[in-house]
Formats: sequence, structure tokens, C-alpha cells
Amino acid sequence: MLAWRSATASDPQLAGRREYALTRCAACGTARTELPAGAVPPSSLYEAGTYAAARPALDRILEPMRAVVERDKLRFVRGLPSGARVLEVGAGDGRFVSRLRAARLEARGIEPSEGGVRMARARAAAVERGTVEELRLEPESLDAVIAWHVLEHLDDPAAAVGRIGTWLRPGGRVVLACPNLASLQARIGGDRWFHQDVPRHRTHFTAAGLRLLLERSGFRLERMAHLLVEQNPLGMWQTLLNRLTRERDVAFRALKRDLGRGPGVGRDLAVTAVAGPLLVPVAVALELAAGLAGRGGSVVAVASRGSAPGAQ
Repeated sequence: MLAWRSATASDPQLAGRREYALTRCAACGTARTELPAGAVPPSSLYEAGTYAAARPALDRILEPMRAVVERDKLRFVRGLPSGARVLEVGAGDGRFVSRLRAARLEARGIEPSEGGVRMARARAAAVERGTVEELRLEPESLDAVIAWHVLEHLDDPAAAVGRIGTWLRPGGRVVLACPNLASLQARIGGDRWFHQDVPRHRTHFTAAGLRLLLERSGFRLERMAHLLVEQNPLGMWQTLLNRLTRERDVAFRALKRDLGRGPGVGRDLAVTAVAGPLLVPVAVALELAAGLAGRGGSVVAVASRGSAPGAQ
């Protein structure tokens, strides 16, 4: 990994350190957030700020969109037989686990966030607190594993993918989604790209880097998708707005009740209110073109386990 550039944290509650060095692989373009020795992002970063639960009233408004997103995600498990054993890693509030069960799959999830597990249990979703590193499963006991925007948060994503491979039966499916550093929106945004999110995001994958990781872990890549309902249009829209405002992610943080009252906030809100609606069709058109060109803001890799998981 070669020294590349610095990255600025977008969340203002990250007091004490706002800039992080990024290193980059010369072969595949994937980058890594370099933390000081012994420094690990505190778990509280995943319980508050932009990761906080939305307000109940907003939750109800967003429910139809969430249903569209979940139906879009279901296409990546199409073809699994009824009763197939599926694990979602990083299951959040359990919505998608419930959707998988409604699709007649034997699905459950694990989630490191205590708040996420609490919400999952409130909706009777089969989600336990835990991480991919902690979970103990019988080898070859699963038909599919889904890790949706999880790998970028892990200290050692290669070890996690190798571990997932041991849980899958031969031919079992893994579905991995993560932001795409080689995307059009990443190029437009630079340090103000919505999905950069340091220090939470430890690894910043390119599609080529994700493919290489899977192949080195003994998986056979079946397809890579760049056209996604979830994350991609929003990421482009917020990235475009970030080029106009002093603070970043103003619209998103306002929805999550994470916007402070510092200098310039009023101007940023005014710019967002005026430019936001105008940029919606621009963001959708740009992201559609980017997806068709293989430069979507995030990518989904679908791969099957070979005969020797973890082989190099």
C-alpha cells in the first residue's frame, strides 16, 4: 500500500482527530484508512450521530422507500430454494432478515450494534448481537451469506471473507455490497464523497479490489452489479450537495438530528433547501449513467464458494 492522500471525518462529534491518512494499492486501487497505533473507532460511533435511528415520524414516511430497497436487494438471493439457510452479517434493525423469511428462506442475522439488535427484537426479527469474528458456526452449514455494507468497516476484511467461506456449503453463495472508490461520485466528491466516512470505513474498495479479494479467498465471482436503488442515488445527491455546502452531509445529518448550530449552518441549510430538489434529477441521471458504465457509487458482488475456501 502506497501513501495516497488525507481524508477528513465528516461527523463533527469526532473530536480530537478529523484527518486520517489514506494508503492505496497500486494494483487494484483499493485504499485503506490508516489509524494511529492501537486506535480503534469507538463503538459509540455506530450508535449516534449519522448512525442514530431516524425519528419515528420520519420512519413512517420512509417505509415505502425501504420496501422498494428491500425488494431490490432480494434479486441477489433469487434462485435459492425454499428453506435455504441464509445469514445476514450486519443485519441492522432486522428488516431485511424479516423480508428474507417472508420469501420462505430460513434467515437470521448478526449485528454488533446494541441499538440495532434492540430494534430487531422489537419487530421479532431473528437477529443476535455479534460480529463475524466472534460467531461460531458449523462448517458448510449455510447456503448463503449476505454482508451489505459491512466489509468496509472491518479491520481485516480478507479474514472475514475467508471465515464466511468456511460456513458455506460447496457452491454456496456470498453477497457482498460496499462503496466503490472507483465510482463517478467518488471522483466528483474527492474528500467530500458521501461514502468516504472515515474513520468508520477502514477499507475503501474498488470493484477490482473486491473481485481480487473474492478470488484470493477461494470464491468464483458470478456477477458484479453497479445499478442499485439503495445508497447509489442518495450518495450521488448528497455528494453533489457537499460540493456546495461548508459542512458535509447536511441534509442527511439534519434527518438524523445530528446537525449542530455552529457558524454557517443556516447558510448550509438554505443552500440545501434550494439546491437539493434541483439536484435530484441530476443525481439520478448521473448515477444511472455511472452504473451503466460500471462506475456505480456502490457495488454488489455475488460469488459462489469453490471447493477450497480460503485458498490463495
